[in-house]
Amino acid sequence: MTDQTLNAIERLALVKQERMTANLSKRYGKEKRFRFFGIVSIVLGLTFLAVLLGTIFTAGFSTFFSSEIKLTIHYDAAALGISDLNDEDQVRLADWSQLVKQALKKRFPEVSGRKQLRQMNGLSSSISIYILKDRLMANPALLGTTEDLWLMADDEVDAYMKGQVDPSVPELERRFNDFQISLVDNLIASGEMKKTFNTTFFTNGDSREPEQAGIRGAMIGSLFTLLVTLSLSFPIGIAAAIYLEEFAPKNRYTEIIEVNINNLAAVPSIVFGLLGLAVFINLFHLPRSAPLVGGLVLTLMTLPTIIISSRSSIKAVPPSIREAALGLGASKMQTVLHHVLPLAMPGMITGTIIGMAQALGETAPLLMIGMIAFIADVPNSPLDPSTVLPVQVYLWSDLPERAFVAKTSGAIMVLLGFLAVMNLIAVFLRKKFEQRW
Repeated sequence: MTDQTLNAIERLALVKQERMTANLSKRYGKEKRFRFFGIVSIVLGLTFLAVLLGTIFTAGFSTFFSSEIKLTIHYDAAALGISDLNDEDQVRLADWSQLVKQALKKRFPEVSGRKQLRQMNGLSSSISIYILKDRLMANPALLGTTEDLWLMADDEVDAYMKGQVDPSVPELERRFNDFQISLVDNLIASGEMKKTFNTTFFTNGDSREPEQAGIRGAMIGSLFTLLVTLSLSFPIGIAAAIYLEEFAPKNRYTEIIEVNINNLAAVPSIVFGLLGLAVFINLFHLPRSAPLVGGLVLTLMTLPTIIISSRSSIKAVPPSIREAALGLGASKMQTVLHHVLPLAMPGMITGTIIGMAQALGETAPLLMIGMIAFIADVPNSPLDPSTVLPVQVYLWSDLPERAFVAKTSGAIMVLLGFLAVMNLIAVFLRKKFEQRW
């Protein structure tokens, strides 16, 4: 082999090495760019999530605190127009607001004029008169006596206490005027105004007055609705998945069923609401806006999700488990119930929790069956009129009062808390079943 041939071979090898090095550099460059874009996407997603949660928590944190006014209440029988607390007519016709008005007038004797008196009397929430009535009826010995009580303040007073009212804004542009601000500042200076944990938010039902509105009715309604949904969708969904995957013959009919189940998972949720309105309410005449009907509607909506996820979990069980069980003499039913089902249960539970979480956040199908109605009473059973947390959020977000903005965010925080608890339960159950096998 001549020197020219050797040189040509060396140059060719050098060119190939240079090309390989260039190709490697491009490949590494593409990988670095791909990793960079992936990290940027994750950071952007986390940033948007942090902004969303931060906005909700910032707006809703104040909901968990309320303002109270210390007043000296004198249970004056003459002012109430009551001589006998056992007389139902006298109790019903009594002017209970006079107790609060007299206490405020005694605290601010310098206030005069109808307008200023009306503004002063507006510092206390209207719920105060019901508190005083219940207190006196529970203890008639209080009639004619005097005591100091902390009573709930009006929502505008509460907003000022939480820094949501800017005194520098012109008086004509805000509902809480300078005269009322001076009264509240006086109470703050004397220690007769304080902020406390808002138990009313968790113990009351809905109300037109922001300071009195709570989520207890919506929470109980959501609980009843989810219990109905879970008690129906879980056994039906698991049974359908087991039959389709383990026992159903593979023919045209089962294929049609499988296609329809997959299609139902993509149907808009409001369609299920229309179906529930037509079947459960108009045909079977079940009570409107009841958690029972809401649970039935949400069951129809979550069944496809549970069936699809359960079938995937059953498919993931190795065939060797079935073959070993059958080889040892187990029947088909024993193989499924004793071996396949326990191994697939973690995935089934995950699918069920996902379906229940989706049901917890649904609003559209429940609007169609009347669960959007204003209901102040707390339901005692799945047959009582009720609403749910997402619908309560929707109702509050549409109200004009400023205090309902914080109430809306607070209800969203409680809803997110429910979802977090459900996911923790799912993780716990998955771990429990995985440790058994």
